[in-house]
Amino acid sequence: MVTAMLRYGVGVGCLLMVLALWACSGVPTFVARDEPWRAEEEKACLASGLVRETEFVTARSALGGPSACGALKPFKVAATARGAVALDPPALLRCPMVHAVEHWMERVVVPAAHFYLGSEVVGVKVLSSYSCRPMNNVDGALLSEHGHANAVDISAFFLADGRTVTLTGGWEGAPPEQKFLRAVHRGACSVFTTVLSPDYDSHHHDHFHLDLARHREDGRICK
Repeated sequence: MVTAMLRYGVGVGCLLMVLALWACSGVPTFVARDEPWRAEEEKACLASGLVRETEFVTARSALGGPSACGALKPFKVAATARGAVALDPPALLRCPMVHAVEHWMERVVVPAAHFYLGSEVVGVKVLSSYSCRPMNNVDGALLSEHGHANAVDISAFFLADGRTVTLTGGWEGAPPEQKFLRAVHRGACSVFTTVLSPDYDSHHHDHFHLDLARHREDGRICK
């Protein structure tokens, strides 16, 4: 495996990270790339003032995990859309993701719920946010965007009238729920650079995966 990694251009630093993680029995290993753009993008977001601490958004000093994981100044987000939509449980995200989730919720999700479901969205179920692990928990894969606090998985939307729209039941469920979920999926594709739905693969059968990774092709993946 080491020879193959070097053949395909994985640097020595990345290789050392993988080897170090192999020493941790029972912990899935991952390959971490050297990506200077991450720190530059996060610093620019922090300096812009787009994300400010509130009673719902609080800064964290660290997230733990190996040095390849985490963010410069992560945030714990208990609610978005100016506090109108609760995140259950609160998400741990880097600055650009905090802003992107806020924008998506206010400009896409809330209006779509009004239009297709006739109700307010008051909360979302967060299946995963920060997690120092390989992509899809596959041993030896690249470090997931979750490991950079640059991704969030959403599995359900809670409405003010008591209804819960889940990806498991709603994606192929009643027409209003289908239309709502596909509308928020389409809208997410204009906000995030990676949007994966239950149609993508079995790993995403019950949630939307949203992240701000940089892609080499057209810059976005919307599935």
